[in-house]
This record gives sequence, structure tokens and C-alpha cells, in this order.
Amino acid sequence: MLTVEKINTFYGEAHTLFDVTLEIQEGEVVALLGRNGAGKTTTIRSIMGLTPPRAGKIIFKGEDIAGLPPYAIANKGVGFVPDNRRIFPNLTVKRNLEIARKGNGGKEGWTLERIYEHFPKLREIESRMGEVLSGGEQQMLTIARTLMGNPALVLLDEPTEGLAPIMVREVMKIVKELKEKGETILLVEQNSTLALSVSQRAYILENGHMVFSGLADELIENMDLRQKYLGV
Repeated sequence: MLTVEKINTFYGEAHTLFDVTLEIQEGEVVALLGRNGAGKTTTIRSIMGLTPPRAGKIIFKGEDIAGLPPYAIANKGVGFVPDNRRIFPNLTVKRNLEIARKGNGGKEGWTLERIYEHFPKLREIESRMGEVLSGGEQQMLTIARTLMGNPALVLLDEPTEGLAPIMVREVMKIVKELKEKGETILLVEQNSTLALSVSQRAYILENGHMVFSGLADELIENMDLRQKYLGV
């Protein structure tokens, strides 16, 4: 579904990604791991068009989308769950979801009712304003809002960051359910143990360079590699 070929991304004159290459097949959950500052979020921002690469290709469903504006990439079926959530604070939970509705609302598509089936907490608080939600509730709403756009690929950036342990478990339960439903996800997560528990394959970035590509189970068993690049 997605192939990233040797992208090089800059912030101003600072070179942050060096020939980064990865791929995601339809229905896979793929983890992108690395220490803080390794380039994980920059990779997702490059795919989404927020920080376009200066060189390389990003092939989504057979089309090179590198350099397209973010709204065009979203319209082609890429959904983005940012680490800063960015819900609408002055709208209710229900309205946050309704305004994101797009695409297939049929049997296999995400509708408000289907969202409530998978996120029952959101049904309970549908009339609350975004500004009064807890961090965990905001994260659930952000993931659900992205799904309401019926994307073919979800870019999920640090979904458990800053959450209490009980909410971390709840969010990761949702990710596992999405995996079981066959959603295609690129997961950036600082907690490598959590990320690997829901992923089929994994990549590791180190200082903007890709240093590992392989099966999640392989990385789980290789403690030396995890200690070297992830500080586990």
C-alpha cells in the first residue's frame, strides 16, 4: 500500500532524514521505533506532506504523493493521528466526529454508530466539549475522528504519550482491535514493548538513518539490538 523510497527531509538547512526507506502492505500494522529525536515523527510528517522530503519517493497505492499538500494526501486516503491530538475544543465529542465524516459509510465503512461500538466511552461523553476531556479521552477521540474519514492507511504518532497507565492500556486495546479488523497502520510509539506487541513488522531509526527492518517477533527476541538502538 505504501512504499517510501530513500527520502531525504530537511528542517531549513538541517538534514534530518537520510535515504529512509520502508514499506507497508495492506492490512499490516508496522511499528516505527527509535529514541527521541531519531526522526520518527519527521518520517510521518514527510509521508503526510507536512514536511515534504527534498528527495526520494513516497508511493501510495501506486501513485507518488511526495510533495503534495496534506489535504490532497488526506483526500487520497491517508489518515493522520498527530501526537498533539488537535481536537476542536469548542465542539462536542459527537460534533468532532461528525465533521470528520468522509468516504464509505456502507457496511465496511466507519460510521458514527460503528465508532461508538468500538469506542463505547465516546458514546457516554458524546455531549461533552472537547476542552474538558482528559488526555486519554482526547486520544480516543482523535483516533476515532481519523477513522471517520475512512482512510486506507492510518499514521498513528505516539498514541500513548503522556497518558496514565490505565488509559495506555485502553488505547492499545483499541489499536489491537483495529489490527484485528484489518486496518493498515504505521505506528510510531516510544514504548517499543507496546508497539511490538501489536505489530507484524518493525523498523528502527537512529539519527535519521534506518538501521533495522524485520519481523516484530525477531526484534522482540533480539535484546542486544533493542538495547543498542532503543535503550531497552
